[in-house]
Amino acid sequence: MGMNVAPSEGEGGEEAMSEINVVPLTDVMLVLLIIFLIAVPVVIQTVEVNLPSVRLLPTTTKPENVSLSIRAADDGACEVFWGMSRVNSNEMLTRAIQHIEDEIERFGGAENMTEDDLPEVHIRGDVNTPWRCIGGPIFVMQQAGFTRVGFISEPAPGVGIQRL
Repeated sequence: MGMNVAPSEGEGGEEAMSEINVVPLTDVMLVLLIIFLIAVPVVIQTVEVNLPSVRLLPTTTKPENVSLSIRAADDGACEVFWGMSRVNSNEMLTRAIQHIEDEIERFGGAENMTEDDLPEVHIRGDVNTPWRCIGGPIFVMQQAGFTRVGFISEPAPGVGIQRL
């Protein structure tokens, strides 16, 4: 690769160069083109996922289900309510284990129960509640033996409920 310089003083005086060397510009453009040709297929590759369709189902509340209400207090602490009484993690775990044991005893043993007979946990979380306040009670209830944990929400205004 060479460089074109203006003629020296002895060869005819000083002249301004009017030609632009486009070889470096072309090299840079070709390198960028190759980079983009390699990078674009990587960016647009996606994993095919069949997402569930959203349907609002009416909640069937059975007496054996546990209703938890969760909100964040003004000081940032998490408040969990079992029914209408406030509980901490230890009280929640103790009550949950006792609730599961009472249900098993009511059916005459675990061998007499089906998956549909197991009680569920319904969580009502305030909109402004941070996830850490919701995740803790879910973990505690799963430790106690609850396999079904669901969230209760309000449908958007004007949205009908589709019955299955």
